Amino acid sequence: MVYTGGGLSSKIPVESTSSSSSRNLGLVVAMTQKHRPPHVLTVAGSDSGAGAGIQADLKACAALGVYCSTVITAVTAQNTVGVQGVNAVAEDFVEAQLRSVLSDMQVDVVKTGMLPSIGVVEILCKSLKEFPVQALVVDPVMVSTSGDVLADSSILVGFRGELFPMADIVTPNLKEASALLGGVELKTVADMHFAAKAIHDLGPRNVLIKGGDLPASLDAVDVFFDGENCYELRASRINTRNTHGTGCTLASCIAAELAKGSLMLPAVQVAKRFVESALDYSKDIVIGSGPQGPLDHFLKLKSSVNSSSRGAAFNPSSLLLYAVTDSGMTKKWSRSMTDVVKAAIEGGATIIQLREKDVETREFMELAKACGEICRSRGIPLVINDRIDIALACGADGVHVGQSDMPTRVARALLGPEKIIGVSCKTVEQALQAWADGADYIGCGGVFPTSTKANNLTIGLDGLKTVCLASKLPVVAIGGIGIGNALSVMDIGAPNLKGVAVVSALFDRECVSSETRKLSDLLSTAK
Repeated sequence: MVYTGGGLSSKIPVESTSSSSSRNLGLVVAMTQKHRPPHVLTVAGSDSGAGAGIQADLKACAALGVYCSTVITAVTAQNTVGVQGVNAVAEDFVEAQLRSVLSDMQVDVVKTGMLPSIGVVEILCKSLKEFPVQALVVDPVMVSTSGDVLADSSILVGFRGELFPMADIVTPNLKEASALLGGVELKTVADMHFAAKAIHDLGPRNVLIKGGDLPASLDAVDVFFDGENCYELRASRINTRNTHGTGCTLASCIAAELAKGSLMLPAVQVAKRFVESALDYSKDIVIGSGPQGPLDHFLKLKSSVNSSSRGAAFNPSSLLLYAVTDSGMTKKWSRSMTDVVKAAIEGGATIIQLREKDVETREFMELAKACGEICRSRGIPLVINDRIDIALACGADGVHVGQSDMPTRVARALLGPEKIIGVSCKTVEQALQAWADGADYIGCGGVFPTSTKANNLTIGLDGLKTVCLASKLPVVAIGGIGIGNALSVMDIGAPNLKGVAVVSALFDRECVSSETRKLSDLLSTAK
């Protein structure tokens, strides 16, 4: 049956508008413009309990703002107790589903979960060769958390021989990694390093070994290997029974972030933090009588979540025009801080950092609350310089810390997985440490001499480029940047340089909004 109704794809004929009304014509043109959201296709099994599988994939992608289509490989009867039955979908019908979606719906990323037979693996690989996508995320699901077998043992041959060489990342847990490596025992973080490198030798571009099954006395540690370096991604272990679907959710979040254009390492970081947040907000859920309940994927919809929270997904594009306030300049021009923040946002600032060095804590907190209300009403993130206590008290989106301030790992432990953390860095070593410690972005500089920091060592454009190319995080350049040199900064040839941080070029000017607009317009040409 073919449906031929109009729906959202219907066109409004431009000819029907009055030629004398440019306003109406503009409205018609705007209405006919199309927006294609990032699109993940999940190829996995259905979980009747809706904690894992296709259902978890749909919820995770929706929570991160990504469209998710599905190819169902098996239907399972399962609940919080375990898996009571598995019914594999006929291979020719799996193939029909794949062709239906891939041939028509412009898929960006494919994520796989339960693939019950080597035949399904072969069909998937064939389909991806015919209909290539930007990335393939493979979660090699073989055994459920409750111990139930979900795939034929022959699947290992398909994984190693065909699927892994096509994969951009594979995400096995300890049991799955052990099976992939012939039953080798994996009990420590050092074992995880070994497994990540050994599985990388099977062909995938990146490997993430999930350490949720490590002894409960250890942190929640995952090991990421990109073919050159191993990174230990650590977080505090969250005490909750509601862990069913964490693996599916993590892989789906990685796929969602890749579909939005993220680099692999930031995508993994966002995904890990999303799962941490979901686990934390799932502690009070009571569904079923078994040992494993579901995650709360829609944590951002809970009334208990602070209304200022941006959730686990940090958008690097917000770094484009990073406005850093200066109270001295504000006083010089006899303006209030709230007025200059409003003016900067009106001019096009994409993120605000509130920096106050010489005010009392109470005054700073009240000022931060006022600026936070302004930023929230306009959808602009607010980060606080140095003061984690102020960020927590006023509900800011995060903090920016320097090398001599509180260590990033400690800041992350205090702020939780949802908040933004930026770190000032001048060297490659500092940038890599910021990634390992859980930062979201780095501020690199000073690039040029500046009046806002005396005796500040400058690194120049070459130093900026060196750090950018080595950094695993998005970068915002800072230090002496204004309308006269911003394009030369953005033109250094570093894809993860996302913007410039500016102080005096905005706030030490007669009209903050107009100066911000000039710089915003200039930066838009450098995107």
